[in-house]
Amino acid sequence: MIERNKFKYNTTKGSDKVRYEEEILKVLPLKISNEVKEILLKEPVQEIRIKVNKSIIINTAHKEIILKYVTTIEDIKQILVKVSNYSLYAYEEEIKQGYITIRGGHRIGIAGECVLVNGEVRTIRNISSLNIRICREVIGCSNEIMKYITKEDRVFNTLIVSPPKCGKTTILRDIARNISSGMPLIDLKGKKVSIIDERSEIAACFNGVAQLDVGIRSDILDNCLKKEGMIMAIRSLSPDILICDEIGTDGDVEALHMAFNSGVNIIVTIHGYSIEDVYKRKVFKDLLENSILDRIVVLSNRKGAGTIEQIYSIGTEGEFKCLR
Repeated sequence: MIERNKFKYNTTKGSDKVRYEEEILKVLPLKISNEVKEILLKEPVQEIRIKVNKSIIINTAHKEIILKYVTTIEDIKQILVKVSNYSLYAYEEEIKQGYITIRGGHRIGIAGECVLVNGEVRTIRNISSLNIRICREVIGCSNEIMKYITKEDRVFNTLIVSPPKCGKTTILRDIARNISSGMPLIDLKGKKVSIIDERSEIAACFNGVAQLDVGIRSDILDNCLKKEGMIMAIRSLSPDILICDEIGTDGDVEALHMAFNSGVNIIVTIHGYSIEDVYKRKVFKDLLENSILDRIVVLSNRKGAGTIEQIYSIGTEGEFKCLR
């Protein structure tokens, strides 16, 4: 479980250190800022959901808070102006992906009228709904897992299985940090890590620079499709370890197989509630049949986000052994 007081929380790096609350409040209109400020300072806020003509909803780690304040279209416009630095056009590529990332790695999801060109989303206009997802890192939250996915300076090919909002990306980020910077306590030397960050969630890049600590030897391909990014990394960045979030397509498996055959180890995640749940999926069967996986970590939120349910090793014949 990711315990709030056990580990060190960070949200920015180096000389740019700013409390995450300041970055969030900075992009909000004054009326909304006054409404949410006290909650931001007291609660582990995960999301602030803002919709035209609706009450603001704040989701914390433990509850949902519905405010009395009703959002206006002008509120939405003010937020968009601020997050785009007064040039929404400059963020067109991000907008058509459905979000804008602001300093600190916080993501603002966007909903409205999608404009299609040749069957693809060109942009989103008449924006009426925003979801501010607050980005945090929890330094040390993967330390327990690291003992099971490494041995004698070797990193095992690992799949993390987790339902949504159970801390898998937070743990994956910390795994990247531990592998990249090294862990003397378990005799793990720092290794070259390539992170394929398709949705800017792992390293939380802003203007191409990681806002969160993913280790000193990590290279990040931000906003890059997983298959293409993995192939690019193998060919040009000479990684020891490839890390990416939420695999699910045949192309992902093809790239992972290429990494495996190139001697590159992998740490990846997949949505699921248990081994039984993901066992039915083709992507999981392909990973097993190609003998790519060495370890499987199953997470839940039974005792809070990041609860480790099981850790399995996979033998040469595909047999499962529960390590924890």
